[in-house]
This record gives sequence, structure tokens and C-alpha cells, in this order.
Amino acid sequence: MSDKIMAPIKRALLSVSDKTGLVEFGKFLAEQGVEILSTGGTAKALADAGVQVTEVSDHTGFPEMMDGRVKTLHPTIHGGLLALRDNDAHVKSLTDHKIAEIDLLVVNLYPFEETVEKGADFDTCIENIDIGGPAMIRSASKNHRFVTVVVEAGDYEAVKISMQENNGATSPELRRRLAATAFARTGAYDAAISAWFAAQLGEAYPDRINITATRQQTLRYGENPHQDAAFYVNRTERAGIATAKQIQGKELSYNNLNDTDAAFELVSEFDVASGPAVAIIKHANPCGVAQGETMIEAYKKAFLCDQTSAFGGIIALNGTLDGATAEEIVKVFTEVVIAPDADEKALEILSAKKNLRLLLTGGLADPRSVGQTIKSVAGGYLLQGRDNGKITLADLKVVTERQPTEQELQDLLFAFTVCKHVKSNAIIYVKDGATVGIGAGQMSRVDSARVAVRKAQDASDVAGFTENMTKGSVVASDAFFPFADGLIHAAEAGVTAVIQPGGSMRDDEVIAAANERGLAMVMTGMRHFKH
Repeated sequence: MSDKIMAPIKRALLSVSDKTGLVEFGKFLAEQGVEILSTGGTAKALADAGVQVTEVSDHTGFPEMMDGRVKTLHPTIHGGLLALRDNDAHVKSLTDHKIAEIDLLVVNLYPFEETVEKGADFDTCIENIDIGGPAMIRSASKNHRFVTVVVEAGDYEAVKISMQENNGATSPELRRRLAATAFARTGAYDAAISAWFAAQLGEAYPDRINITATRQQTLRYGENPHQDAAFYVNRTERAGIATAKQIQGKELSYNNLNDTDAAFELVSEFDVASGPAVAIIKHANPCGVAQGETMIEAYKKAFLCDQTSAFGGIIALNGTLDGATAEEIVKVFTEVVIAPDADEKALEILSAKKNLRLLLTGGLADPRSVGQTIKSVAGGYLLQGRDNGKITLADLKVVTERQPTEQELQDLLFAFTVCKHVKSNAIIYVKDGATVGIGAGQMSRVDSARVAVRKAQDASDVAGFTENMTKGSVVASDAFFPFADGLIHAAEAGVTAVIQPGGSMRDDEVIAAANERGLAMVMTGMRHFKH
């Protein structure tokens, strides 16, 4: 028999936990003269709707037992799904053992993932691990040359159309696509169970990992036009780019998604109680971050840090986007705005910019949440725990003769928080709750310090200031100063206080250099490399 065969559907087995569209599809099959086998709640739902159904236990001649754990695990079921219709020996086995062919399998699995998400206890989660469903799905999918398998209600329509167009049969192209979907579903299901079991055992990094996600969007291209790309999401309740609702604007690109994620993760460091905060991102690095008494004040302070780079950037807010802030934002070309919410005036103002993407998340991401990040390398993956470290006043160790002032302490903590989201080597200058100079991704720390000062001077010139904004600022370093040169350069730029992890063999030299220049310096004992 050719792989191009049209496979007629004469007998179907339906057993679903999600009843969406079930009755309508069952009625369609019945109208096509298809014999329907079913189990439990699925059989009842169909029968109550007037659809003729044969219980699986009647079909197999074997009763359902062990609280439903054993009902479809039977040769009559799997023989009907697995038999090759063009293999004489298989056909003879069907005849000898009175096994009827099953041409269509419609199954979705026990809601294991949902049960876990609801916080069910161990035994309840175990009982929601489906055994018979995945076994039947795999049997049908393996034999997709002859059997049609459906695991998602969204595919009912495709089966109906194919049967209508092909005199009750399905096309090989459809069966192949549905089989691929089915194998992906059982793979994801097993991955969820595996991950849950590892968590129950306290294994953050088990011997084997299974990575699974669902495609949310096929992208026009990747980082560059010659690269293809797609956006996949996993099951998460953590607010962010994967859960945000796009209110307006054209389709998000690969770079938009990457930069927007970076922007929202950064601004989420500043909870609503700490006051309005805004982050402006360009190429996954912040070009301006600030807090203010109002959202518009925070935006203006963030924008002031680097007005040139803000063009075509991503703007993230930690609270509701209001009309006044929206009016300022639309004065400059902006790719994406992401916020927990937006008021009616802001929506009206942004709607005039048809290409501007507005994303609303309904809340902030929890920066202290546990989890893992993954990065691909040639031939493998690197997994690590999320950088959820948070430094507080109590963690700071003053190592210089001069103590920092209250304002300096606030700015130091702000600067070190921003450091966490800037590519290493990172040097951040902050003044009055706003970045005034950002040095990112340089190969040496002193170069990052120099870049930040130069960019701060450029921004000062654009703003018409008579002196560099770094004068009177504080500076943060994401890792220790290996030599005093980076600190000295910052001192020459006018900083008054320094925050850094410490831990260098030359810490004493760096502390001495700070004392010689009358700087206050605190050490955190925690670094924030971001590669």
C-alpha cells in the first residue's frame, strides 16, 4: 500500500478529558457512518447528546478495573490501532483474534500539568499521570499511514474538512502532521512529569533534562534577516513577555522580544511600593533607568541618560502608563512599551502610533523567584539558577574611612540593581535615583568606566549642561575592581561613592585609592555578571 493512501475512517475511539467541541465532532462522525467507541465521561457526554456509542469494555469484552487505571490497555485496542492494513500477517491476526481496526483516535490526556499548577498533593498528582492515553496516542501515531490521531480539539475541523473532501477519508499529509503533533504532546507530557518528579526529589539538575515549550509565534526572521526564528513559551504564571497581552502595533520581532524581556525584567526589580520606575533598553542593555515621584518624572530622568540611544528603544514601566507619560514617550520613535497596565488616555495617545507595540502584563515579574535560565552552546546546553540575588542595606559593608550618606546609599543600591541587568563588564553611574552613565560589555572594567563617562558627557552636551552629569554621582561595578585604575577613572569623573562586590587580591589597593580621594565605598559580597 502506498504512503499516499487516503485512509477511510470507519471506526473511531474517543476518550478526552477536555470536552471542548466533543459533541459537535461526535455528531459529525456519526453522520458519516463512523462507529464510535468511547469510555467514561466521554461516552456519557456523547450518549447524552444522542450520539450512538459503544463502551470500550463492551468492545474488548474485558471490564474496566482498578478505578479506571486499566481500560484501554488491551490487545483489542492496540491491535486495532497498530495493525498494518497492507500486511497479510497483520490482517490474519486481526481476523484470527476478532480484532476490529480503529481508524481514528481522539485522545487528550489527564490534566497532569494543571493539577501540579493548582498545588495538589503528591498522591493527587500521581493519579493524574495518564498511562493508557499516551500508549494509545503512540500506537496510533506510529501507524499514521492508516490511522488518524487527534490530541487537540483545534484539529477537529481539519479532520472534518479532509473527510468531507475525500469521501470519509483523511489525507496522508494531514495524518503525518497530526502524528507529529501527537508525539510532541506525549513528549511534553513526559517532560512535565519528569521535571515534577525531579523537583519532588530536590534535584535541581537531574541526570537527564527534557526541555519542552509551545510555539507562540513564527517570527519573520531572527537577529538578522538571513536567520529564521520562532518564539516558544513554557507553562508559567510569572508575569513577563511570555504572558503579556499585545494591545496594539505590528508583530514583534526576535530582537523586540529579546529586548522587551530585558527591559521588563529590569524594571520589575523596583516594586510599586518603591515608587514609579522606568527602564529604556537598546540591544538588551539599558540606556537609561530611573525612579521618580511620578511616572513622567521617572521617564524623563531615564531618557536624559542617553537620548540618542533611546531612539528606537524599548520602554518598560513598573506601574500604570498614564496619559502624561504617554505624551512624552510618543515624542521619540519607540519600538515597544511594556507595562502592567495603561489608562484610557494613554491608550488613546499611543493608538495614534500604529506601529508602536504596547504590551500589558497585568503585574510585575518577581525578581526573587527561583527558576533556571538556559543557554545553548555547541552540542549542548548550560543551565543555571536565575540571578535572583538582591542586596539590601543590611548586606553592605563599608570599607572606607568615610561613611556614605543616606542619599548615596539609596543611589548605590539603585546602581547595583541596574548592574545586574547590564552586560559585563558593567559600570553604572547614578545620581538622584537615575542612571547618568552606563558602560556595558567591554573587555576590561576600566574601559567600561571610560565608555560610561564619555556617554554621560555626550548626554550632558545634548541636554545643555555645563558639566558632566557624573559629577556628584555614585558608581557601581558588577564585579570587583581587579586594579585601582577603574575606580580612579570614576573618581576623576566626579563620583563620591562606590559599590562593588569586593574579593580581589588587590582590594586593599582599591580601598586605599578610595580613601586618598575621599570616597565612600561599600562592598556587597555578591557579583552580578551577565554574559
